[in-house]
Amino acid sequence: MELEGRGAGGVAGGPAAGPGRSPGESALLDGWLQRGVGRGASGGEAGACRPPVRQDSDSGPDYEALPAGATVTTHMVAGAVAGILEHCVMYPVDCVKTRMQSLQPDPAARYRNVLEALWRIIRTEGLWRPMRGLNVTATGAGPAHALYFACYEKLKKTLSDVIHPGGNSHIANGAAGCVATLLHDAAMNPVEVVKQRMQMYNSPYHRVTDCVRAVWQNEGAGAFYRSYTTQLTMNVPFQAIHFMTYEFLQEHFNPQRRYNPSSHVLSGACAGAVAAAATTPLDVCKTLLNTQESLALNSNLTGHITGMASAFRTVYQVGGVTAYFRGVQARVIYQIPSTAIAWSVYEFFKYLITKRQEEWRAGK
Repeated sequence: MELEGRGAGGVAGGPAAGPGRSPGESALLDGWLQRGVGRGASGGEAGACRPPVRQDSDSGPDYEALPAGATVTTHMVAGAVAGILEHCVMYPVDCVKTRMQSLQPDPAARYRNVLEALWRIIRTEGLWRPMRGLNVTATGAGPAHALYFACYEKLKKTLSDVIHPGGNSHIANGAAGCVATLLHDAAMNPVEVVKQRMQMYNSPYHRVTDCVRAVWQNEGAGAFYRSYTTQLTMNVPFQAIHFMTYEFLQEHFNPQRRYNPSSHVLSGACAGAVAAAATTPLDVCKTLLNTQESLALNSNLTGHITGMASAFRTVYQVGGVTAYFRGVQARVIYQIPSTAIAWSVYEFFKYLITKRQEEWRAGK
């Protein structure tokens, strides 16, 4: 009976029989309170006859403090699901971004904005053309994001305990994001090379295996990591800005660090937009290193473009300063929903898995 579950204070903290109150008055008051509880529980007057009950901050599982022994697994599963969904949903925009970053695109592949680009690609090259290379991206995104989020969460907690015990440290967040990027990019760099070559206009590759075989035979295994240092140069500051901005916004929108979908979406979107805009020049150089555009190669005396310095020099020679910001619109448009999806899905699955673990432990 609910009255007994509230302890000595009566119903939800209601008054008990005391000095100056007759047994008849107490019985009448208790009956009135019981009827009020019944109406509130059945959805009638929303508990108008009982005072509000303060929810204890410790009620329910705290998904930020995962059960011992399950933390890494939980983060890896949640991260893998988030990474796959993020890349799959945003893949058509990613295709447009790659093309808009081309230094000297074919006249048929010059686009004014993202929507026009998507419409023209579908109309002239087929409905599924913007999705070419999605399979290899999804395959790589799962393990890459599993390592990424698991490493970030572990290092964030470890470094925060050292730098700011019992609190949140922006330095720890940024440092953890940088180290997590090393693992993520090591797994994703070969995928990026294949994906971007298949996304380019008039790409000769229709299947992933054809692209992998051609790159391996013509350029060697090193071609799959040709842009790795540039990608790290881009992604390390990107992720540092991204994680620091996300955690900073979470402190304001979700200070209790509970599962709050709207705060995760808003913080993730803002963090992605800021980081994407700041690192666009590096992304342009990364795209050039991955695609090895033929026109850009003609302006480069050494044949293949290798290294960040060579890429920066070639971009400037071909398009000037403005070339460093090619595709910035598509990049920001891609990152806003991309990071919003990643964080909201990741936090949801982290919450869901932790809740199931707590229920399983409670039922043992």
